[in-house]
Amino acid sequence: MTNDVRESIQKAEILIEALPYLRTFADKTFVIKYGGQAMVSPELKKSVIMDIILLKFIGINPIVVHGGGAEVTGLLRRLGKEAKFVNGLRVTDAETMEIVEMVLTGKVNREIVALMNRYGGKAVGLSGKDSNLLVGRRRMPERIDGEEVDLGYVGDVVKVNPGVIHALSSQGYIPVISPIAVGLEGESLNINADHVAGELAAALSAEKLILLTDVEGIFADEEDPASLISSLPKDKALEMIEEGRINKGMIPKVEACLTALEHEVGRTHIINGRLPHSLLLEIFTDHGIGTMVTV
Repeated sequence: MTNDVRESIQKAEILIEALPYLRTFADKTFVIKYGGQAMVSPELKKSVIMDIILLKFIGINPIVVHGGGAEVTGLLRRLGKEAKFVNGLRVTDAETMEIVEMVLTGKVNREIVALMNRYGGKAVGLSGKDSNLLVGRRRMPERIDGEEVDLGYVGDVVKVNPGVIHALSSQGYIPVISPIAVGLEGESLNINADHVAGELAAALSAEKLILLTDVEGIFADEEDPASLISSLPKDKALEMIEEGRINKGMIPKVEACLTALEHEVGRTHIINGRLPHSLLLEIFTDHGIGTMVTV
């Protein structure tokens, strides 16, 4: 048996391993939060986008919510503004809100859509303001060390109107959504992309919510890479947040998972987007990767 034949057999075995998942997930909706290093590295960017296109071609309905915080922070720095975060959320004054919307909707969203279309997908870019997809209200001040901090134009989603997503997805398109909502008075609101993904997964009754991040998942001990938690129950997750063991940017990710689970989303996953083809490894292999947050 030649090496070429052996390699072909290995590829066939991989397809056979994926067969039960292909059958289970046909016509199901997956909400994917795309962010972190996977949006920066050209190689990882192509890997993620090709994975998403493949999901669409095999009968899964991927809905993509993207971040872009690094690009926003970079532009703010060039303009002489300091980026400030509270519990993983960007403090957003009126000027910062203009910059956030310009970067996320006007630049990042269009780049992702263009790449998807270039590689053979049919992507359409949306803001949460399109068709009132995401309606939000300004978030109440956060209490830090006994003091209240006003987050400005940071919002919480109060309503999702998913009709435009259903219409696009049913016609073979991949919706790509920037996390900007319309406020109750028509203002633009900056919504954390993880929170948007959780709310969309809930509204769409998604089969899966998958959050791409820059770490392997959630660790029992941040200093011990061998302490990765493969399955994290809701009560334990809340306890770890309270104790500060889940902190900073991981808090919104866990909150998104909990929101989705409260609305009977099938599975929620936090995975390492720096790993090539991490989406396919999570979805179509027996062992999966990262941390699954459960009820």
